[in-house]
Amino acid sequence: MNNLKVGLLGGGSWGTTVASLVSRNTDTTIWARNEETVNEINSHHTNEKYLPGAKLYHNLKAAHTIKDAVKDADVVVMGIPAQKFRDVLTQARPHIRPWVPIVSLSKGLEQGTRMRMTEIIEEVMPGHPAGVLSGPNLAREVIAGQAAASVISMVDDNIAIPLQKIFSTGLFRVYRNDDVIGCELGGALKNVIAIAAGVGAGAGAGENTRSMVVTRGLAELTRLGVAMGGKPATFAGLAGMGDLVATCYSPLSRNHTVGYQIGKGRKLDDIIADMSMVAEGVKTVPVVIELGEKYDCVMPIAQEVYKMVHGIATVEDSFRGLLKREIGSEADPL
Repeated sequence: MNNLKVGLLGGGSWGTTVASLVSRNTDTTIWARNEETVNEINSHHTNEKYLPGAKLYHNLKAAHTIKDAVKDADVVVMGIPAQKFRDVLTQARPHIRPWVPIVSLSKGLEQGTRMRMTEIIEEVMPGHPAGVLSGPNLAREVIAGQAAASVISMVDDNIAIPLQKIFSTGLFRVYRNDDVIGCELGGALKNVIAIAAGVGAGAGAGENTRSMVVTRGLAELTRLGVAMGGKPATFAGLAGMGDLVATCYSPLSRNHTVGYQIGKGRKLDDIIADMSMVAEGVKTVPVVIELGEKYDCVMPIAQEVYKMVHGIATVEDSFRGLLKREIGSEADPL
């Protein structure tokens, strides 16, 4: 596996973490927008802005240009937020060799097109195998060496198996799943539910309330995910339930943090201004509402999150609205 070269685009917390992990197995080069970050990785093996106190693997190299990161790569990994994904991939396109697999780390949906990241890869880079790495992966815990697991999802197992070996390390277990749609949607949709769980925590709700939000949220995201072509079993696995639980319960989760601050009464613009990292759920929620309408799926939690994020309803109004919904069978979509 150490003959395969990896180029990773994106110097945020998760992109840097994955680059550090992969560099233990094979030659890896990461590109970051910030020149100071590139210099810091090369000189000190750290990225203090996004991973304070963490030491990166010494073999990891950083490049100042996208071209230098991907021109010799046998695998390209995209650690770019969803709304910037297409632009960065388009910039990289002239420098990526034919047929090189492209793996997304992003957990979002593109506004306007409603596309998943692998759909963008297929549109911008036709002929390149597209996949996703997704799971309950909080970057600071993984970079600190705590045990974790993820899923590499590709349609073709002949490609997924060698990629599985590239991403796996002793304490970072990577499983395979051929349900690309389900894995991608699980990662994107759970961010919306995580905001709701965070709102509850910030507003002083207890663990019973959070468990209710998580469980009904899983039913909600599964309903839409299956309607869009995902497999039900995927949403009960690492890329679904696993990711949802980690994101809804951990204070390290950006989306949970946004929700928590909303629950405390802060305005979204002020919350975002204080964050150095992107909370994908904020940009994903309007896309989820549109998709729910398109696929005729009832999305009550997503609808209330949308209202709270956009200041249409107060936290109290939204929770009151959810609790006023008619109670039917647990299998019902309401």
